[in-house]
Amino acid sequence: MKKSYAILGLGKFGESVAIELAQAGAEVLAVDKDEEKVHEVASYVTCAMKADVCDVETMESLGLSNMDGVIVAITSNLDASVMATIVAKEAGVPFILAKSADQIHATVLKKIGADKVIVPEKESGMRVARLLLAGNFSEFIELSDKVRMIETSVKEEWIGKTLRQLNLRQKQNLNVVCARKGGEIVLNLDPDIPLTDDYSLIVIVDKKNIAKLMRK
Repeated sequence: MKKSYAILGLGKFGESVAIELAQAGAEVLAVDKDEEKVHEVASYVTCAMKADVCDVETMESLGLSNMDGVIVAITSNLDASVMATIVAKEAGVPFILAKSADQIHATVLKKIGADKVIVPEKESGMRVARLLLAGNFSEFIELSDKVRMIETSVKEEWIGKTLRQLNLRQKQNLNVVCARKGGEIVLNLDPDIPLTDDYSLIVIVDKKNIAKLMRK
């Protein structure tokens, strides 16, 4: 299954998070009370809706409990930011990331349950999207507009299998550059050695195929 995210608030920050997540293969629900902003992002995401996050009944109808994460990208209205965070928390969303306007706002958001609070001037929407996509990635380097280098932990279904058996290049379009074990880089990893859970693989992947590493 693809990971799914709800973006509440479609200013420049929220819009960039939504588009980056969608382009990487995630399912994205984008929400804002401004119909024009909803329209601008609609062609990029799975679903775009006009809704007021202060309307509890409407918020409860969005299905936030089914999301892997919710991004509260609202700073212009403290009440809306707080309400959206509380509703997401009560819905049992496993990860809530909220954007703050200042330190006081950040403190409030943390108190009511946001798992991570960011100051947008310090972290761009694209950077935040990559954080959300990371999952089991410890490194995420943009080599070009289309190509990424990622260090990813060995997935459960890869444990005990060799690179030759996995054939990641053909099956998932992942090019293994090297590996890391016990903090040490392993160059020219023997393709016939079974992988263990203390390995991580450093791979080069097309941006559109990152979703293959995001599977649950």
